[in-house]
Amino acid sequence: MKARFIINSCLAVTTLVWFGSKASAQTPDGAAPVTVEKVKLVTGNLAPTPPMGWNTWNTFQTRIDEPLLKGMVDAYVSSGMRDAGYRYFVLDDGWMTMERDSNGNLVADPKKFPNGMKAFADYVHSKGLKFGIYNCAGNKTCAGYPGTRGHEYQDARLYASWGVDFLKYDWCNTDSLNAREAYITMSSALKETGRPILFSLCEWGNHQPWLWAKGVGEQYRTTGDITANFTADKHMGTWSALSVLTILDKQPAIRKYNGPNHWNDPDMLEVGNGMSYAEDKAHFSLWCMLAAPLAAGNDLRKMSAQTQAILTNKEVIDIDQDELGIAAYPVKLADSVQLWVKPLKNNQLALCFLNRSSSVQKINIKWSDLDITNAEAGSSIKFAENKYALRDLWLKKNVGTTKAAFKQDLPSHDVVMLKLTKL
Repeated sequence: MKARFIINSCLAVTTLVWFGSKASAQTPDGAAPVTVEKVKLVTGNLAPTPPMGWNTWNTFQTRIDEPLLKGMVDAYVSSGMRDAGYRYFVLDDGWMTMERDSNGNLVADPKKFPNGMKAFADYVHSKGLKFGIYNCAGNKTCAGYPGTRGHEYQDARLYASWGVDFLKYDWCNTDSLNAREAYITMSSALKETGRPILFSLCEWGNHQPWLWAKGVGEQYRTTGDITANFTADKHMGTWSALSVLTILDKQPAIRKYNGPNHWNDPDMLEVGNGMSYAEDKAHFSLWCMLAAPLAAGNDLRKMSAQTQAILTNKEVIDIDQDELGIAAYPVKLADSVQLWVKPLKNNQLALCFLNRSSSVQKINIKWSDLDITNAEAGSSIKFAENKYALRDLWLKKNVGTTKAAFKQDLPSHDVVMLKLTKL
């Protein structure tokens, strides 16, 4: 009996094609078959809202080990991150040895993980978190460790045996690989394990994954790597790490492809990694307005009270996690103030005023003069006809209604974020 899997990139499920009376799939090395029921279990609804978690890379790169990471898991819980909705604890590049074993399996570096990866995954799970891991579609990872090319099904089974819940899959050393086919192959391999493993595509937006990755993975990078700078890209020789504003400006053109179980990913958060308080707050606010996955990347053991307050602001997180999954769109206002608009469930609305300039700007909005219409987002807001109550999500207080003008000084690189509820 033979069966094969076909991934339809326009659907959020896997289609199983079989021949004969029994619907099951045999893995290439004769592993246990996967039933239709098991396939359905793992292919549908892993990310109805944008995934939230923490990743090792932005702070530690490959300088990771079990004691450090157990301390980070503990801080994840004690800091309130878990209670705020963050769930995934993801190891990025550098967790493995430089060679596969004699059977071709990946090996967790015994110096970094003396108890093995399954034991570490168990520790993560014991704290009520989900465990994520990293590899690459090429022959080697970006840091030079063994990549997955040619080992997709073998690696997927290994991850499942360890209890992996999330795979970040990078795009280094891929030569002439076809991106869509490479990611479809790994997606199929993960699904055949029978374990729900969220698939995060990280090919930097080079092959327009927003056009084909729905149903292949739950989130897909839309740009190159981020850097902890609000306005200036950082040149790295043959490539550039991108600033918050550079990445932000690439999102409106693809915002319509965003939604439940197929999220545009503008890369991980740099909150707490060296920008100013205002810039960190703006960065976090804008990612939430975009309905982006939220992957913190700071040292959770050492974060300041301000950083903690930003990352755990539940009212702002609720904007990101709104079940409609609509990404915000920009509206140009006077001077250097930009308005981002995000429709929410129950006919509510989130507005984020962003000062992109290097000087203080004034917000002076007479609501009755403001008509926000966006056919793509299905929104038409006429403030002359409807009145709304205003809630400032950073001050965490009600600040009047749209019956009166909204006036406020907005510092450089800062935001005002409002939630509007119809009266």
